[in-house]
Amino acid sequence: MITKAVCGKGKKFTQETHSVTPSHRPSSILGCWVINHLYNAKKKSDDAVEVNGSFDINIWYSYNDNTKTEVVTERVTYCDIVPLSIKDDHCISDEYDVICKVIQQPNCLECTIAGKGHKINVDIEREFLIQVIGETKIYVRVNPKGHNEEDDDDMWDYAVTDDELETVDPHFHEATSKD
Repeated sequence: MITKAVCGKGKKFTQETHSVTPSHRPSSILGCWVINHLYNAKKKSDDAVEVNGSFDINIWYSYNDNTKTEVVTERVTYCDIVPLSIKDDHCISDEYDVICKVIQQPNCLECTIAGKGHKINVDIEREFLIQVIGETKIYVRVNPKGHNEEDDDDMWDYAVTDDELETVDPHFHEATSKD
């Protein structure tokens, strides 16, 4: 039988530092946010998927000896190559659907003043999970004799045991109906 199934899986965690140059020499960092994350994924080769994306880093900082504040925004683009650690070598088509799930949105780990006080370094993390869907062959076992009673759900023993009966409160209904 031929069906669509997961033909490949991969996962990638990235941690990197971005350097932002504000218009004023910062005195202190008041806050840092990563927003507006956009991304798309496409199969790059038999062994990898390429994730291209972008996000904005917003840094709120003080300057002029902590007397004034400003927010600096910088757009960051990235390209992550996610290796496929699990692959089905029996895929029969060259057309694939790529499902890219964000496990960890781009997030600020640390934001510090660097470069003799003229730059701000931002440590960012992100993580993706990739699934590649394609056509593959599967084998379905068929019982030539038809129905097998051993596989029938009705054959399971659902009898109540003595241990289970000991935990039943016989006055349960009376207590709940008084409320």
